Amino acid sequence: MSAEVAVRGALVAALRGDAALMAGLNGLFDGAPGRASAPYGVVGDCMALDWGAKDLDGRELVVTVSLFDAGEAPARLAGLLARVDAVLRGLGLAGGWRVVGARLVRSRVARTGARDGWQALVDYRVRVVGV
Repeated sequence: MSAEVAVRGALVAALRGDAALMAGLNGLFDGAPGRASAPYGVVGDCMALDWGAKDLDGRELVVTVSLFDAGEAPARLAGLLARVDAVLRGLGLAGGWRVVGARLVRSRVARTGARDGWQALVDYRVRVVGV
């Protein structure tokens, strides 16, 4: 299985399995949902680069997770982002790949086009090696 598919699937399952995160969301989606009500989360793009060596199959992935909320201030997003970070840093095995590192690359919190809407977007670098 490709690293992108394996890690993305493991990440979606791990995020959905985090009770504290899911208590603060109406849903977590693998890709953009057709319809969703805030607050909700989306696992978005997953891009991969080769990160292998002579005798080691490896990939460096950049995975985007977005959280959407409604309200006058983005305060609730802070706690949800902390849960996303904890889940990502705790990833282990993913469909024939072992996660050897997960690190925040960048994050952004901004107003959305929706009235009183906020979006937190985080990109993580996840390095994996074949098992």
